[in-house]
Amino acid sequence: MNRMKIFNRTAKPASLFKSLVLVSAVAWIASCSKVLDKKPLSSYSDAIVWQDPTLISSFVANVYRSMPHGGFGGLPSYLGCFTDEQEVIGDGFDATFNAGNVTPTNIAGTALDYWSPYFSVIGKCNIFLDRIQASTIDEAIRTRLTGEIKVLRAFAYFNLISFYGGVPIVDKPLTLADDLYRPRNTYAEVLAFLITDLDEAAELLPTTYDAANRGRITKGVAMSIKSRALLYAASPLNNPGNDNAKWQAASDAAKAVIDLGLYNLFADYKTMFLAANAYNTEMIWQRPFNNIVDFELAVEVALYPPGSNGRAQTSPLHNVVDDYETTNGLQPEDDPAYDPQNPYVNRDPRFYASILYEGATFKARTIETYIPGGIDGDQPGTGTTSPRPGYYTRKFVDEAINDPINTRIGNTPWTFFRYAEILLNYAEAQFFLGHEDVAREYVNKVRKRTSVNMPDVTEAGTALLERIQNERRIELAFEGHRFHDVRRWKIAMVVLNTNAKKMLITRDAMTLVKTYTVTDFLPARAFNEKNYLLPIPQSEMERNKNFEQNPGYN
Repeated sequence: MNRMKIFNRTAKPASLFKSLVLVSAVAWIASCSKVLDKKPLSSYSDAIVWQDPTLISSFVANVYRSMPHGGFGGLPSYLGCFTDEQEVIGDGFDATFNAGNVTPTNIAGTALDYWSPYFSVIGKCNIFLDRIQASTIDEAIRTRLTGEIKVLRAFAYFNLISFYGGVPIVDKPLTLADDLYRPRNTYAEVLAFLITDLDEAAELLPTTYDAANRGRITKGVAMSIKSRALLYAASPLNNPGNDNAKWQAASDAAKAVIDLGLYNLFADYKTMFLAANAYNTEMIWQRPFNNIVDFELAVEVALYPPGSNGRAQTSPLHNVVDDYETTNGLQPEDDPAYDPQNPYVNRDPRFYASILYEGATFKARTIETYIPGGIDGDQPGTGTTSPRPGYYTRKFVDEAINDPINTRIGNTPWTFFRYAEILLNYAEAQFFLGHEDVAREYVNKVRKRTSVNMPDVTEAGTALLERIQNERRIELAFEGHRFHDVRRWKIAMVVLNTNAKKMLITRDAMTLVKTYTVTDFLPARAFNEKNYLLPIPQSEMERNKNFEQNPGYN
């Protein structure tokens, strides 16, 4: 397979110590350059910085920008490619990981090396929380920024424990006089710490902002992170004894967001992610990208199919396509009306909004994934198109963008949290509490979105749980949830040991008749018990002899 290199992350990641002690001076100064050039940099003492509202706001803005996101370029991209959702071209590590061959050594510098990035955010948050105490800036501004920073620190810690399990809790800037070789705290200890941060922050933050401040963290953001964190904590991976109290806490947290009365499902599933509809009533927290001022992200470059001058760096697998129901509310294999040789008829509307497939209309043309000759299909022997699963991503893509490789003017934000997730969180927690009627009600709320309007879920028991899980798979497709969902549900040993599938479409040169065949796309995948957590990078293990590696990686 010809795997074009699409990003280079070979630099050795910073250590935990360096991340926590040092602020990224270059990045922060760059973000503050218009302010700092008023006087020589050497004239700004630490005391002056923390008395200046503009400099403090710039510092906070840099913390926001440092937070890893699930966009389509940079560190945490392609998370779905380490699941049964997508395939990425040009990385290479995805094949290693999906074969079960991840190690503490080979994970360093890859798209799954989250250790240093999140600890870097935590280090900056700790500096802010330490320095802001002596600041005399306006109390209202200081209170709000403190709330924002507490949420950012909590979110970083939540992501760390979701990937690694317990990590060291560091709640202040470290100096050489501190114990730099502390052991890992437990998952439960870190969870309690971050929930405290979120509860405290929720009391400090507004519920909404004006247009100029959209994208800032609100009370609803703090509460939504709490909802996700407690749902994960209640799930089988972290709650093997199925403690009902944990499910009750998860239910209460989700219901608290619902009861705010601030959010609603956006009518049009297809366009709600685009810049034109940014910060709509469903979006709880979105990360904007100001590509005009400082190029950060090129969604259309990354996702457009080859026939539209895109690179299609990630592509949906047939595995996820197979899980989109028919409009009868059935899985394709269970629907007598489903025709394998006409597979894209009468499918869940979210399929058409999320995936480009053979025959789909895109930018006033027809997608052609057939071979030979289809302009979006693999062309064996030409070297112009890497093998792909037969699909492209439509979700997030602004079809108004022309020639994306040369213009790169798309500005789709990344969505960290939206209301549909909260409804599904509540449905799942209610199911495990034994309230199946409520679980069905809230799953069906998501399915009854105006542009979706799928038949109601009516199942009970295990069948209902499977419907709830599949609803998350479809509703939240490609949004970074699948990696953690299959782990916390403890179903990864089943779904991630299934071969990656593609749709092979051949067209007869004489009759132009197309034949659709589902086939294996990649070598067999191997998910092992140890893969429920990532390994701590070996460089960190060597720096701190008090760390214990996650089971199976020694």
